[in-house]
Amino acid sequence: MTDKTLIPPSPSEDDYVAQVAKAPPPPQLSETDPFALFAAWLAEAVASEPNDANAMALATVDAGGLPDVRMVLLKEADARGFVFYTNLESAKGRELAANPQAGLLFHWKTLRRQVRVRGAVSAVSAAEADAYWATRARASQIGAWASSQSRALPDRLALEKKIAEFGLKFGLGKVPRPPHWSGFRMTPQAMEFWRDRPFRLHERLVFTPAAGGWTTERLFP
Repeated sequence: MTDKTLIPPSPSEDDYVAQVAKAPPPPQLSETDPFALFAAWLAEAVASEPNDANAMALATVDAGGLPDVRMVLLKEADARGFVFYTNLESAKGRELAANPQAGLLFHWKTLRRQVRVRGAVSAVSAAEADAYWATRARASQIGAWASSQSRALPDRLALEKKIAEFGLKFGLGKVPRPPHWSGFRMTPQAMEFWRDRPFRLHERLVFTPAAGGWTTERLFP
């Protein structure tokens, strides 16, 4: 059982008052373009987060409808959607092939902000996957060949042996992209921007696609 002494207590009234004094109320969130707002927030996160500001939780469901979630890295974001790459034979790859819908969550602790995205997922083009693959470190490329992602591993030595085997196979030559490795793009059906405010009275703004643009709705915290 969890030791309750390890769980931080809720902020006191004095804690909130100090928070307000330290950080005056920010202007309201822009309701114009969610991708521009996301880009601005991500730029701030890159400057303030200690590492992996582009990390995001990816939620899928398995064949039985049981949710599955893990951290992945965002590799592209524009008006077309959010792109990440993976082994297509991994758990997430198989789940997205069977049910191409997912949820994303960015949480930037230093900024006290988060962005939730829900939508349909589709495969990126081979050209896009090849272009990103070419930017990866050689050791990472070989690792993608060696790892049977999400499947049982007898011991660490078995992985190291496969890495050595593929290292020898490709020698000093170019490492091609594996046929089982590519990317996915989520096209948002909803994007929610959440910003921490004192006394749990947080700010929430939801964007949903509409003809020629976006509609917005503010939610109770």
